[in-house]
Amino acid sequence: MNNINITALAAMSLITGSALAGTPEPVVVEVEPASYVSGTLDLTYNTHFMSYGLDVWGAGQSWSDGTFNPSVNLDYAITDDLTFSIGTWLDINGYGADSIGGDVQEIDFWGGLGYGFGSHSVSLTYQTWVYGGEVEQILDFGYGYDHWLNPSALVHFRLTEGASGGEDGVYFVFGVEPGKEFESFSLSFPVAIGFTPTDGFHGGDSGFGYGSAGVQASYPIGRGWAINGGVTGWYTNDDVTPSNPDEAFVTGNIGISLDF
Repeated sequence: MNNINITALAAMSLITGSALAGTPEPVVVEVEPASYVSGTLDLTYNTHFMSYGLDVWGAGQSWSDGTFNPSVNLDYAITDDLTFSIGTWLDINGYGADSIGGDVQEIDFWGGLGYGFGSHSVSLTYQTWVYGGEVEQILDFGYGYDHWLNPSALVHFRLTEGASGGEDGVYFVFGVEPGKEFESFSLSFPVAIGFTPTDGFHGGDSGFGYGSAGVQASYPIGRGWAINGGVTGWYTNDDVTPSNPDEAFVTGNIGISLDF
C-alpha cells in the first residue's frame, strides 16, 4: 500500500577512439557503459501505516507502536524515455494474526512502465497486495511534472476486494512536493489531498477523504546511502473513513536507503 515513483535511466556511454601520430595502430580509449538497471533499497520505520487516508493499524494520535516497512525497487531502461519497474514492499509488526509468517502482515508486489517526455512523466503500475489471508489487485495511473512545485496526480483503482473490507472502486490523489537542496542535506514539503467517488471504498461514504502536509529530510552518507526522516500532519474525513480512531493526527518516519 504504498505509492510508487518510476524514473528514466541514462543511456549507454559511447566508445571513442583517437589516432596518435607516429604509431601504426590507433589507440582506443574504452569507456565503461552505463548500466541499464538501477534500483533503490529502503528500510523505513513508520509510526503509522497509512493507505489512502486509512489508518490501517488504528494508531491515531499515538506514537507508542510502529511498523517496519522494507522495500526494494528495480528499474530497467528499455529506451532513454521508457522504463520497466518491478518491486516489493513489506509490512512487519506484531499487531495482526500470523497470516503470512512471523510478524510479516503484508507483502506487496508491483510491475509497471514509466514514460518521460520533456518535463512530464506518466506511469502505469499493476500491484498485488497479499494480506489478511487474501489478495487484492490494484492498477495505478500516475502523472508527474518536473517543476519547482513537482505537482503529481494518481488514479488508484482497486480491482478486487481484499481483507480491508472496502469496496472495489477508485481513489484520486493530487499533490505537490517542492524541495530545497542544501550543501549537505535536502528538504521536501509534500502536500496531498485525496477523494473517492466510490461509496464504501473505506467502509464509509464517497467524497473528500483526506488532506496531508509534511516535511521530509534526506542526508547522504556516501556510496549511495542516505538517512531519511520526516513528519506529516493528516486530516481524514470520518464520513469516508469511519474506522480511523482520530480524524486529525501526526505521523512520523525514519529510515535508511540505498540507490544503486
